[in-house]
Amino acid sequence: MARRAAGGATLSAPAAAASPRPPRPPFRPPPGPRVPPLCPLFLLLLLGTGQAGALEIQRRFPSPTPTNNFALDGAAGTVYLAAVNRLYQLSGANLSLEAEAAVGPVADSPLCHAPQLPQASCEHPRRLTDNYNKILQLDPGQGLVVVCGSIYQGFCQLRRRGNISAVAVHFPPAVPPAEPVTVFPSMLNVAANHPNASTVGLVLPPGAGAGGSRLLVGATYTGYGSAFFPRNRSLEDHRFENTPEIAIRSLDARGDLAKLFTFDLNPSDDNILKIKQGAKEQHKLGFVRAFLHPPDPLPGAQSYAYLALNSEARAGDKESQARSLLARICLPRGAGGDAKKLTESYIQLGLQCAGGAGRGDLYSRLVSVFPARELLFAVFERPPGAPAARAAPAALCAFRFADVRAAIRGARTACFVEPVPDVVAVLDSVVQGTGPACESKRNIQLQPEQLDCGAAHLQHPLSVLQPLKATPVFRAPGLTAVAVASVNNYTVVFLGTVSGRLLKINLNESMQVVSRRVVTVAYGEPVHHVMQFDPADPGYLYLMTSHQMARVKVAACDVHSTCEDCVGAADAYCGWCTLETRCTLQQDCANSSRQHFWTSASEGTSRCPAMTVLPAEIDVHREYPGMILQLSGSLPGLSGMEMACDYGNNVRTVARVPGPAFSHQIAYCNLLPRDRFPPFPPTQDHVNVEMSVRVNGRNIVRTNFTIYDCSRIGQVYPHTACTSCLSTQWPCFWCTQQHACVSNQSRCEASPNLTTPQDCPQILPSPLAPVPTGGSQNILVPLANASFFQGTALECSFGPEEIFEAMWVNESTVRCSQVVLHTTQKSQVFPLSLQLKGRPAQFLDSPDPMTVEVYNCAMGSPDCSQCLGREDLGHFCVWSDGCRLRGPLQPLPGSCPAPEIHVIEPLSGPLDGGTLLTIRGRNLGRRLRDVAHGVWIGGVACEPLADRYTVSEEIVCATGPAPGPFSDVVVVNASKEGRSKERFSYVLPLVHSLEPAMGPKAGGTRITIHGSHLDIGSELQVLVNDTELCTDLVRTAASISCTAPSGAMAALVPVCVRFERQGCVRGNLTFRYMRNPVITAISPRRSLVSGGRTITVAGERFYMVQNVSMAVHHIGREPTLCKVLNSTLITCPSPGALSNASAPVDFFINGRVYADEAAVAEELLDPEEAQRGSRFRLDYLPDPQFSTAKREKWIKHHPGEPLTLVIHKEQDGLGLESHEYRVKIGQVACDIQIVSDRVIHCSVNESLGAAEGQLPITIQVGNFNQTIATLQLGGSETAIIVSIVICSVLLLLSVVALFVFCTKSRRAERYWQKTLLQMEEMESQIREEIRKGFAELQTDMTDLTKELNRSQGIPFLEYKHFVTRTFFPKCSSLYEERYVLPSQTLNSQGGSPVQETHPLLGEWKIPESCRPNMEEGISLFSSLLNNKHFLIVFVHALEQQKDFAVRDRCSLASLLTVALHGKLEYYTSIMKELLVDLIDASAAKNPKLMLRRTESVVEKMLTNWMSICMYGCLRETVGEPFFLLLCAIKQQINKGSIDAITGKARYTLNEEWLLRENIEAKPRNLNVSFQGCGMDSLSVRAMDTDTLTQVKEKILEAFCKNVPYSQWPRAEDVDLEWFASSTQSYVLRDLDDTSVVEDGRKKLNTLAHYKIPEGASLAMSLTDKKDNTLGRVKDLDTEKYFHLVLPTDELAEPKKSHRQSHRKKVLPEIYLTRLLSTKGTLQKFLDDLFKAILSIREDKPPLAVKYFFDFLEEQAEKRGISDPDTLHIWKTNSLPLRFWVNILKNPQFVFDIEKTDHIDACLSVIAQAFIDACSISDLQLGKDSPTNKLLYAKEIPEYRKIVQRYYKQIHDMTPLSEQEMNAHLAEESRKYQNEFNTNVAMAEIYKYAKRYRPQIMAALEANPAARRTQLQHKFEQVVALMEDNIYECYSEA
Repeated sequence: MARRAAGGATLSAPAAAASPRPPRPPFRPPPGPRVPPLCPLFLLLLLGTGQAGALEIQRRFPSPTPTNNFALDGAAGTVYLAAVNRLYQLSGANLSLEAEAAVGPVADSPLCHAPQLPQASCEHPRRLTDNYNKILQLDPGQGLVVVCGSIYQGFCQLRRRGNISAVAVHFPPAVPPAEPVTVFPSMLNVAANHPNASTVGLVLPPGAGAGGSRLLVGATYTGYGSAFFPRNRSLEDHRFENTPEIAIRSLDARGDLAKLFTFDLNPSDDNILKIKQGAKEQHKLGFVRAFLHPPDPLPGAQSYAYLALNSEARAGDKESQARSLLARICLPRGAGGDAKKLTESYIQLGLQCAGGAGRGDLYSRLVSVFPARELLFAVFERPPGAPAARAAPAALCAFRFADVRAAIRGARTACFVEPVPDVVAVLDSVVQGTGPACESKRNIQLQPEQLDCGAAHLQHPLSVLQPLKATPVFRAPGLTAVAVASVNNYTVVFLGTVSGRLLKINLNESMQVVSRRVVTVAYGEPVHHVMQFDPADPGYLYLMTSHQMARVKVAACDVHSTCEDCVGAADAYCGWCTLETRCTLQQDCANSSRQHFWTSASEGTSRCPAMTVLPAEIDVHREYPGMILQLSGSLPGLSGMEMACDYGNNVRTVARVPGPAFSHQIAYCNLLPRDRFPPFPPTQDHVNVEMSVRVNGRNIVRTNFTIYDCSRIGQVYPHTACTSCLSTQWPCFWCTQQHACVSNQSRCEASPNLTTPQDCPQILPSPLAPVPTGGSQNILVPLANASFFQGTALECSFGPEEIFEAMWVNESTVRCSQVVLHTTQKSQVFPLSLQLKGRPAQFLDSPDPMTVEVYNCAMGSPDCSQCLGREDLGHFCVWSDGCRLRGPLQPLPGSCPAPEIHVIEPLSGPLDGGTLLTIRGRNLGRRLRDVAHGVWIGGVACEPLADRYTVSEEIVCATGPAPGPFSDVVVVNASKEGRSKERFSYVLPLVHSLEPAMGPKAGGTRITIHGSHLDIGSELQVLVNDTELCTDLVRTAASISCTAPSGAMAALVPVCVRFERQGCVRGNLTFRYMRNPVITAISPRRSLVSGGRTITVAGERFYMVQNVSMAVHHIGREPTLCKVLNSTLITCPSPGALSNASAPVDFFINGRVYADEAAVAEELLDPEEAQRGSRFRLDYLPDPQFSTAKREKWIKHHPGEPLTLVIHKEQDGLGLESHEYRVKIGQVACDIQIVSDRVIHCSVNESLGAAEGQLPITIQVGNFNQTIATLQLGGSETAIIVSIVICSVLLLLSVVALFVFCTKSRRAERYWQKTLLQMEEMESQIREEIRKGFAELQTDMTDLTKELNRSQGIPFLEYKHFVTRTFFPKCSSLYEERYVLPSQTLNSQGGSPVQETHPLLGEWKIPESCRPNMEEGISLFSSLLNNKHFLIVFVHALEQQKDFAVRDRCSLASLLTVALHGKLEYYTSIMKELLVDLIDASAAKNPKLMLRRTESVVEKMLTNWMSICMYGCLRETVGEPFFLLLCAIKQQINKGSIDAITGKARYTLNEEWLLRENIEAKPRNLNVSFQGCGMDSLSVRAMDTDTLTQVKEKILEAFCKNVPYSQWPRAEDVDLEWFASSTQSYVLRDLDDTSVVEDGRKKLNTLAHYKIPEGASLAMSLTDKKDNTLGRVKDLDTEKYFHLVLPTDELAEPKKSHRQSHRKKVLPEIYLTRLLSTKGTLQKFLDDLFKAILSIREDKPPLAVKYFFDFLEEQAEKRGISDPDTLHIWKTNSLPLRFWVNILKNPQFVFDIEKTDHIDACLSVIAQAFIDACSISDLQLGKDSPTNKLLYAKEIPEYRKIVQRYYKQIHDMTPLSEQEMNAHLAEESRKYQNEFNTNVAMAEIYKYAKRYRPQIMAALEANPAARRTQLQHKFEQVVALMEDNIYECYSEA
């Protein structure tokens, strides 16, 4: 609980010396020394209302610093708020700011006197100290506000009422004319001087003869010996021993200022209560509240001041052992009464709040009190046993003031009149209690006043020993505050909580809770223990949280729309205002004081207005004179009021009340006109009408009546007209003759009088045997009750088109003659009904319909067993070249062929059996009994399941147990035997391990179980804790993944894997449920409407979070994905919003909505709040608006000149930081330098390209972008400037020409001498460079082999990441928009796993409402894509579209690869067919150009196919030499100097990245300590020319070399500190105050700059605050900064000395020899790599390469292409250039490493060498050829021989059959099954299908094969199923 001070400060409950439980700090920056005034707009935006049922937050005022106290001025309508260092004066109605004052921080020391003491001097240092307010009290009589703070030993000020910023009385008085006043420390030391020490204050009315008020103060002792005194100090206490715990001080500001704040009685000891110095340790007082009671006494009545406090008394003392105390002090009676001495009237008694469960149910610490008229309500808490408990158990108790008075009178009587032991004692712990004890004063008769307040001869403070006891009225955790009101026979209690909530409970007269509501005021901010009602309007309650002041409406009645809701809510404040038909407070309802106008909750819902109407059922054919209305409930007398009956749609009739009202009122009303009757619904014989009684323009009560029509029954129920007529609820009659239902029986002609539905003429259904289609037959229809009907002409109806003649056989039978029915279905049921001839739609009743089944043998029976099996259905069919109808003379059918088994699944199962084996095929039995005992797996029977058997086609059987593992074919015996081609295997599944081993008990953790044979069987269950199912199972042979359920408690639970609901697989797996992650705060709490602002979420235990997202209720757009930074921090981009409002925020952790456990426990039993669930809110404010300084839209700028922009910002309440703004001019970032409330300054240092002419100026905040102006480059004055320049140049040339002629000869001679000298120095430098290069060439190979650590393991990426990176590098929109592989920050425990969020690897995110249709559509589309004809036509149709770009082709190819990854054999066949088409097209033009680029779908498919097939070779053969080469390149680059800004290095393979300067660099071995990556300290080698960022990177590489790069910390995340000596250390940075400036540019700091010696000790540590002042070093402006070399400046040349100028001109080409040095060092590693790529392992031959090269040779042979060069080019384009070059240039596709720009440049040279090696054209090289081709020119011929040999070895391999290749491809598919979400890929492919639907349909129509198989219709089905769903669902998802 964040209660830091009491009595107005925020610490209330804890005892004085015991530190309170530390508050859980809200997540906000610490307050600065000066807080700017809150802007009005920000205030208004925070005044949004929050509502919860019966409470409404009307206004809020946020405080930047923690709040301490508030006071209400009811007469002026003002609220005074005191916070740390601030005082605010607010308007009471809307909490708007009227005035404010800063009262801190100040220079102070707790060991120094207040500086206001003239004689004060202090030798202790004073530090800047925050001022915590301790007392804030209003003195209306003197027009003062008393303000006391924690600074200056508890100093007080008297400020002006009505203007808090002004000091009304300066004390001590200032300079003359005021008279000098002698000031003592006791006059200044009023309040407690520590933030956490409690203080309470109370302004008392003036005493007898006193001119001013008095101040009662209770303050916790903070002097020497207390927990608050500075540690390790034994000095005297500067609060002095004479500072009392309780005192009454003078507050007469109009009198003698010398007596201000003095103890106003003499001797002063009588008006204070001070604990003896020796007893202070045993009696630590913590004050809760001081109050007057009664607050406004009657004239002459006694009034008392009360102090509520806690005492940490020790057991064994003779006085009170109670920890919660109530002390009473008497005040003078009236204006003329005598003032009592404090010690004379002081008495204290204990308060005990305890249930009946013994000491465990004792609430011992007082938290908050509130005095009501007769009761004192108090909140107590039970201090938690463990300090980690967030919300202590608390209870509300009520004590009667009458009991307090009786206990005090009894105590004084027992002390002074009739002594009774153990009842009362004199307080001997206080100074005034020394000596005396309770003794009988003989012959003294005490008056009632003396019993209450003591007397002059009884002036000792007393303590009542027996506490006043009460039982809890209400219990809940975390209660902090209480306020009480008595309303309408209810007691309404408001309770604040530690989590920032306000609870409202309604108590009846028996103090039982009848309703409760709760609203969140400020989540996570404890409610201050003092709450007060608005003195001017008790309908509002003021309360304070740690950073907010709130005005809460005590009831939000208008949320209830009906009387039942309003009264049933049992809210004492709310009632139903009858004539206004709304729920209101009583004072808001007109005439509410009169009876029946306002119905309160205490009257109950039975008193709600109600009405019944007579008649309630109206026949549409009858006339009614009017309606009688019977009104009941709480209604005022309506006689004489304007009344009407309202039927809706502006239809009203007159209503009237005949006489005065009694308990019920009767009214009369005209029925609505017949022509205004509402229409009958088509399927109903009645309609309900709502009618309301309208009084004074409002509908006050409503009811329904019914209008019915009997004649409609025959239309609504034509087949049961008579039965329905006689069974309806209306009074209807059936006319048999007319065949009609009437409401008036007299309308019937002579006919039998039918009374019950059983009397109706009706068909008696009888079963009929099935008949074949087209067969003629007579059907006899039995009838009941039809004697009257005999002879009536009837027709037999079998549907609208099937009508046959009906003949009467007798009175109970009709024959349907010559009935011929046809069907094209396997079987069709026709309903039979008898229709009255000539009367359509009139039938004889058939309550139970009679039906005829017609069957067609030719339909639905594709094989013999299905055909003959229909005999059981009564279908007489025979098999003869198809299923046909059996003729009368045909013999009985014989047997069918043997069963054929096409498929069995699954292919394996556990030994225990129980697997549901599905067998599909033909002729699998005619009926179940044919195969009931005929299914076997070897010798094990499989029992068929009757409900899963499909005749002939499918058997599902349960396997029996097997004695041991084996495999065998499945045998089905149905008179003949059939055997499966596939074998079923019995295997023993095993489980080994489970990860992760722990997760939150809320569930949602994705766990993976590893083992073997886990993909067997038909059903798998994973049970957690033996009962709870693990959901969303995904399994392979080696693993099972599923989502853990929630757990009841944090504990270790068993995990059981079981197959087929049998026993658990042995493995002893366990999973530990941990306490859930906790979110404590979010910051900032405001976002712009567009979203995208980074919200920092603070909390605990985030290490268990696998995924987290953030959603906003009501107004939020789609949720956003968050990023876990570490175990205590998460960052989330705020979701966009639909409007500006405050809305609750939900977090979803591991897919489960986050719920704070402490808050759930503290839900305070309010189910509505529990459903709302949200703990945090986000205030959405309008997007910020920006403009240029002069609001111009065009800004002119001349290229080359510096550009500085001044951007004006409209004021907003977002509080944005500078790093949240992004300003761009075109694509160039503008560096932000200054950000204030209204202005942003930024500048552009690089030149802007003039080619475009106009560049937009854009500013971005989060997701919001605004283009504020356009920058126009150049200007119209250019021509004038050019003209002036030309004229000046011509004039200058004429003058210079003469001078040049004269000096030419002298310059020639000087030039010759200079050239000679330069050549000599060049020769010397070349010799030196070559000598060094040769030495390096000899030594580097040895050094590098030594330094490479080959034991570290190679950080391969997983296969799925390799695939997504190679398939979607840049061409796929999926990759660009959605693929994120976030880097992970390394903590001391190591890295966290990479989270993969590529859409193809995650779940298919569509709303559940759309999922069934979408999945069905995708399934159909998948089956189409698996049709070769469709897929070929589909691809060709798309490629023929002009707008189907190369990017789309790449995307489609990759999506197809993923979608068909599980069927690589089929994918390969499609690729081959498409390649044949491509070869045909290329052969007709230039065959050598085939496969040269990737411009078609099939070329990208080939790339992907090679990537899949060569992955094994890449990982097992090529991976190691490739990784070693990368390490070697990095090592070699790092051996020399690297310019941090330009990136150029001494050692490289690429000429463009060569550092062409001779920079001498010396190595430095540094001893570095760093707690990370599993190592503590290492020796790290760096160069003395390295910048500090480069050093950090080398240190990180040394420490983290065994960890994947994505888990490394970044250089900007760490600090580097150099310990120069035992006492001196320096934080090393690239730029600081010591940086050197040369030629106007700052040089980056290096190890040499800091003079760091060899073997220096450095420490590196993770930093919480990144140093973003530089950004990335390589992006720094070269005009301002440099590292190793300054940019060449030709204009500066003449200014330099001859020697400097000469050195500058040394030819940089001499350094090209370093390229050879680097090449020689790396040559062995490069050779090893090329040999690995171009070699064939005998144990793992490249089957895919052989297969594809053979395919190319076959195609060339078919087309007569015999040129070997063409074949060589085809092979080179399909494998080396298409796959290996891509891998060589992009190692990040294979490894988890960093690819720097410099390494990328070196790899480009190596890739070029590989390309040249595979080429067959001769290299024409000369001295002008680029160095990247010259560098390896010598090795290229040798490499070419290796390529030729590789191609020949492939050619000589044994050819592969299709079956072998298919088996290999199937194995590849199986190896990586379930890696990708094919549904996502299908859905993306479908978007192309939808986009080009007409073209695809046309192509399918034109293709004969597609037309024959009706593919276009199937495609239409897919579109029809998907079209209405996909876009809607994708927009939702």
